[in-house]
Amino acid sequence: MDFVLIAPSLYTIVLLATIAACAIASIVATERGWKRGVYVFKPVTTLLIIALAAFQHSSFSTYQILIIGGLVFSLAGDVFLMLPRDRFVAGLVSFLVAHLLYIRAFVYFGFAATWWVMLPLAVYAAVLLRVLLPHVERKLKVPVIVYASVLLVMAWQAVECALAGGDLDVPGPILALQAWLAAAGAMLFVASDSALAVNRFVRHFRGADALVLATYFAAQTLIALSIR
Repeated sequence: MDFVLIAPSLYTIVLLATIAACAIASIVATERGWKRGVYVFKPVTTLLIIALAAFQHSSFSTYQILIIGGLVFSLAGDVFLMLPRDRFVAGLVSFLVAHLLYIRAFVYFGFAATWWVMLPLAVYAAVLLRVLLPHVERKLKVPVIVYASVLLVMAWQAVECALAGGDLDVPGPILALQAWLAAAGAMLFVASDSALAVNRFVRHFRGADALVLATYFAAQTLIALSIR
């Protein structure tokens, strides 16, 4: 199997460097409790990732539109989760819509079910919910279950898409590097949301915010780069 690798343009390289700088600034601001820095750098980082996705291709494909839509809803989720008042449910719904759009993008070749991909993710979801649910207030239990299920389906179908042959714009037998970038991004999203949930509902742990943000921004950047 061959990999399709498109050399990044100077624009992409500069944009990636700017995304990394803003992501680091957002993490530092969060760790030090600098609210103004969080309000600026967190949404700006996601906006830059949206720009990365928007300019990856000269003409908009269905896949690209779906990914950009997911990033826009993710931006809304970012804003809701960083507001002074607790907007956790609004943020959860925003990211839920984002994952549904990502799922629609990743089922480009059709909904697939490979048992050795599906089974570990299903076991992981069951273990994660077993850890979380005793600590989640009653009114949030169903939303958390639904969100976790959709999140894992998103990761599952991202991996399935990569295994299926993966050139996300032109169906064919070539296994594209871009599809594996999306799969890696989806798995990082699972790691980020898992850390966020454990930190919020179970117990706060040192470095949680840095871990959540670093894996989140990396996940979104890789998904944006999956646009060929």
